[in-house]
Amino acid sequence: MSDNETANETVLALAARLREAEQSRRTIAPVRNEISPDDAAIAYAVQRANVDARSAKGERIVGRKIGLTSPAVQRQLGVDQPDFGTLFASMAYGDNEPMPLSSLIQPKVEAEIALVLERDLTKDRHTFADLIGATAYALAAIEVVDSRIDKWDIHFVDTVADNASSAMFVLGSRPVLLRDLDLAGCAMTLSQDGEVLSRGTGSACLGNPLNAAAWLADRMVQLGTPLRAGDVVLTGALGPMVAVTRPGTFTTQIDGLGSVRATFTD
Repeated sequence: MSDNETANETVLALAARLREAEQSRRTIAPVRNEISPDDAAIAYAVQRANVDARSAKGERIVGRKIGLTSPAVQRQLGVDQPDFGTLFASMAYGDNEPMPLSSLIQPKVEAEIALVLERDLTKDRHTFADLIGATAYALAAIEVVDSRIDKWDIHFVDTVADNASSAMFVLGSRPVLLRDLDLAGCAMTLSQDGEVLSRGTGSACLGNPLNAAAWLADRMVQLGTPLRAGDVVLTGALGPMVAVTRPGTFTTQIDGLGSVRATFTD
């Protein structure tokens, strides 16, 4: 068997294992036990296999998420760049729409700024002007992340293979033009039952959420799947993640964007 055939078998086996973990809500051992911890190409191939599997079942891709935008988290995982995952319509929830905890394994929430595009992003290298011109509006958002890897014991290839630890996302309902926002300076709080659990600012996301969006736009063009009009882009966390341990409502408030609520039910 050739090296390519062996690699392909590994990709398909790991992809199937991650699908089963998500469906059964039982975690698996880190995938880095079976691929090199530095082999991002294989990890993204695993992710792509599961994206293709979902698409083949009729699920609709609605955008992308950017992960590992915190320099501290990058240092922790030994990488010097973010990662990305794919968003499906089945993952999207509205503000305060109930989300069943029973469908998740070990969820956490993080506050983000979402961009919704009105033009394609197809250049080899995108500038802030390109991104601003292509963005219809921004929304406050909460991403629900959930690792299929046991006890969140993840390195870079683990989270990449696992669709960047994606699970669900909640978009706010107050669209705001970028010219009316201070993307780097906006303050964020994430609270539950009135208790603030996480704080941050736009600058926590690679200095400015548009830095993360530019990285993603360039990367997707390199892969031959550029961002398109209508896509949702979750630009990355503005503060520390918070574990979801019980039913209840998490509320994110972001200066200039208002609030958005993620409500978990039994």
